[in-house]
Amino acid sequence: MPEKTGLDCPSFAPASGGPAKQLVVLLHGLGADGNDLIGLAPLLSRGLPNAEFLAPNAPEACDTASSGYQWFSLQDRTPTRIETGVRAAAELLEDYIDAQLEERDIDDNKLALVGFSQGCMVALHVGLRRPVAPAAILGYSGMLAAPDKLGNEITCRPPVLLVHGEADPIVPFQMLASAQSGLERAGVDVQAISRPGLGHGIDEEGIRHGAALLQRTLTA
Repeated sequence: MPEKTGLDCPSFAPASGGPAKQLVVLLHGLGADGNDLIGLAPLLSRGLPNAEFLAPNAPEACDTASSGYQWFSLQDRTPTRIETGVRAAAELLEDYIDAQLEERDIDDNKLALVGFSQGCMVALHVGLRRPVAPAAILGYSGMLAAPDKLGNEITCRPPVLLVHGEADPIVPFQMLASAQSGLERAGVDVQAISRPGLGHGIDEEGIRHGAALLQRTLTA
């Protein structure tokens, strides 16, 4: 079992210099850490001067690399093991989010979740099962775990934006359509954007669409 590390957290303070009025939590992919995504904060924060960005490190040391962290092991990538891993990570992340919101006195509807790859899986699972809907979920290069169970477990339906590279060699591009279909069956308002030629990553166009979603939903 990989060593537990806790959710240490790179952050980006509100550009206004005042207290945070919105909270955006960025969830990195397998073998990375919070520093991998916190660089998105200055770009996503345009038009959101009162938003604070947090990019927690996942709770386990990565078991397939010499550095970095994982939300759960992906040595076994069967759907059952992925579901088990997502659910375990979700419990810890839920507690973390609740604590951060309470500490800043921010309402649940002023929360947004942004996930990349494995972090996208966790963001979708957590964001659609919270007692109060977050403002939005933004997922890059990920997938929807246990789509057949979502309809019975969903507790809220925030808007979701999914962005995926058509040349992704890590998480197959077909996962975009699969996630979109599963979300739509559960009654979620989802927009799916494919990026021609993009591999397993995030490009300027994806950032632009993501920033627009966050500005629209967090300032409503």
